[in-house]
Amino acid sequence: MFRRIGNLIRGFFGLFISGLERQNPEALLEVEKENLRKQISEYNKGLAAHAAMCERLISQVKREETEIRDLTAKTAAHLKAGNRKLAGEYALRLQKIKQGHTTNVEQLEAAEKTYEELKRARDVAVTAAREKIESLKRDISETKIAKATAELNEMAAGMINEIGGAGDTLNRLEEMVREEKEKASGRARVARDSIDSTELNQMEAERSAMEELALADFAAEAGIVMEGDSAGGGESTPPAAADEKAM
Repeated sequence: MFRRIGNLIRGFFGLFISGLERQNPEALLEVEKENLRKQISEYNKGLAAHAAMCERLISQVKREETEIRDLTAKTAAHLKAGNRKLAGEYALRLQKIKQGHTTNVEQLEAAEKTYEELKRARDVAVTAAREKIESLKRDISETKIAKATAELNEMAAGMINEIGGAGDTLNRLEEMVREEKEKASGRARVARDSIDSTELNQMEAERSAMEELALADFAAEAGIVMEGDSAGGGESTPPAAADEKAM
């Protein structure tokens, strides 16, 4: 029974965590990036230890090569000098060192090959992981854009439906505005027709006559002969008298 309850609790926690992961994919991706950095760090530590072993083998092989050259020279020198006993001791030591040297060279070659394989495996794994992370980042961005586009489309569809439902109100408002506009135009027309143009014409004629008289006075004072004045008299003939003479 307690086991079933425990399984149920773990199931609820699993669902809760899964929901959080779905809501925050960026956070989950950052956690995976941090895990990748830690794994690379641990892998590099092991790779460094292997590289240190390779360096020790390289140093040992170099020491053996130096010792082999020295023992070879000493053995040859004592053999030429007739010191067979001492030359034999050097030759025996040289033989043993050569046997160990051969083994160490083989181990060094195998260690170097393993190091290169480990390094290549690390680079391949890191490259693949980074490409996957970049792909996930693009997918997350595209998912956000798709969600935002879907929300905008849903909002637009809702607005269209709302505007379509409010069509009667807009029609009534348009009719009211048109009626008010027609009423205002009608009032302006009535007011325009109510103006007495006869009085305005008289006032305009009187003003024109006064302007002509003022202009004639000014011309007389200034000694300017205006068009329509008599050639000899110097006095202007009123328009009415000119008309009577012409008749």
